[in-house]
Amino acid sequence: MSESTVNRPVGRRTFVLGTAAAAGTAALAGPLAETASAAGFGWSDDGSNYVVDTGASLVFKVSKTNGDLTSLVYKGTQYQGYGGKNSHIESGLGTSTVSIKQSGTTILISVAYGTLKHYYAARSGENNVYLWTNKADASVSATRYILRVNAGKFLNDEPDSYTYAPTTIEASDVFAKSDGQTRSKHYAKARVTDYNYVGWTTGSVGLYIVRSNHEKASGGPFYRSLLRHQSADGGGLYEILYYGENQTEAQRFGLQGPYVIAFTDGGAPSSALYPGTLTTSWADSLGISGYVPASGRGKVAGVGITGRNTAYAYTVGLANSAAQYWGSARSSDGWFSIGGVLPGTYTLTVFKGELAVYTGSVSVSAGGTTTLNSIAIPSSNDPSNASAIWRINNWDGTPGGFKNADLMTYAHPSDVRASSWTGNVVIGSGTETSAFPCYLWKDVNSGIIVYFKLTAAQAAAAHTLRIGVTTAYANGRPQVVVNDTWTSAVPSPPTQPSTRSLTVGSYRGNNYTFTYSVPASAWLTDTSAYNTLKIYVASGSGSTSFLSAGTSIDAIDLLA
Repeated sequence: MSESTVNRPVGRRTFVLGTAAAAGTAALAGPLAETASAAGFGWSDDGSNYVVDTGASLVFKVSKTNGDLTSLVYKGTQYQGYGGKNSHIESGLGTSTVSIKQSGTTILISVAYGTLKHYYAARSGENNVYLWTNKADASVSATRYILRVNAGKFLNDEPDSYTYAPTTIEASDVFAKSDGQTRSKHYAKARVTDYNYVGWTTGSVGLYIVRSNHEKASGGPFYRSLLRHQSADGGGLYEILYYGENQTEAQRFGLQGPYVIAFTDGGAPSSALYPGTLTTSWADSLGISGYVPASGRGKVAGVGITGRNTAYAYTVGLANSAAQYWGSARSSDGWFSIGGVLPGTYTLTVFKGELAVYTGSVSVSAGGTTTLNSIAIPSSNDPSNASAIWRINNWDGTPGGFKNADLMTYAHPSDVRASSWTGNVVIGSGTETSAFPCYLWKDVNSGIIVYFKLTAAQAAAAHTLRIGVTTAYANGRPQVVVNDTWTSAVPSPPTQPSTRSLTVGSYRGNNYTFTYSVPASAWLTDTSAYNTLKIYVASGSGSTSFLSAGTSIDAIDLLA
């Protein structure tokens, strides 16, 4: 039986979809140490392609015309090419300048397409293909590498990203089966920080893409994008270097990589290939455009973070217009270390879950370590610390815990597996969070009601209502009505991605908190009666149903 896997990095749990063997339970990728005289290592020219034999069990071809990967043969079996298509950047670069050179135990193929440079490298004795992509400007709109795998090589056991279904229900990339379950290449479940590699295994053969460190990608550690899909024609494995769908940041330019196409004898790819672990000193002298060796990079280390809520994982991110990095804060004391950082000044952000609770600035120099004293998160920076009369869900920057939240990372809101998007909520019922829908839309469930009681003292005072959101579609934002007598103004929309989000498996946008000053005159004075809070979605944009204006909810509370 075949399986598909998404690996979680060290420090997080590792899960395997299907019954794939975990790392270490089967043979790993080919040796990473140099093999000076692996039998057969070398390259040739067949007229149309450069043919590279790694001297292990892998032979691959790259087109001399456009830099496509045209053949990928492992142990005599062809894995490249479904639907008559090659593997390549985007959907293929077109006519390019392609060259090859061998430097000892390394072969490098260089592809130049306008201002874009792309590279394939092979190492003697390894069943790996190393790739780099240097995107200098926006002349190529988005940047992905897609490895197109022949049909029948790996069974589909990651069904939500299976794109062969009879009915198209949105755009040309979201489908429905006859049983009402939805499918899309967008439905990958994992954030960038959650995985090191994606791929499939039969138990005896594994094929994976090990991701790069994404330093020139955009969207941060919690960004979700295409990882893989399978269709009737075959399967695709992706390395997304920049993707415009639900994007929260401007595009970064420069060299991205290496990312690695790795074959194994059925097990996971070697951890020595993982981002942050892979050593590529052998590439220092290859002349790769934009390449910065380890000696030209620095490190940021923090001795700890105080003011944390230890029930949550904390992440430290570094970002500027040129690069992005992140690392986990140690649960015991908040210690963190982020290496391989390009020189420059960065905004340092501490995230509680996915909610930014601290920002600062840090400078990094080549070959140096910037050591930071303990970072103190001000109590007021974490909205959970505010005293509340009632609160629905926890403030962590995600809709996790709300109704349908888990499903929405791998299904369309119309999916038969989703619970009803309507239904009101009673404070004190014990089901406030699980009964409240993770998303609100103008056309679907606008006007949901929250029922709650107040004491006489509480009803005699004005209070602040807060609604935290994680993203919005078509400028959807909450407008509230209290007891059908007091209506808030329509708030201004915060900056959010302009493309689809809620229907393509992502709640990640820009976290924002709406605040409403509700006067004492709005409350009921009868302490035995339920007050009502109606939450509507305001916006003149969007279309209909699940593509009407909408928003994803983080938490809602009424402050004391």
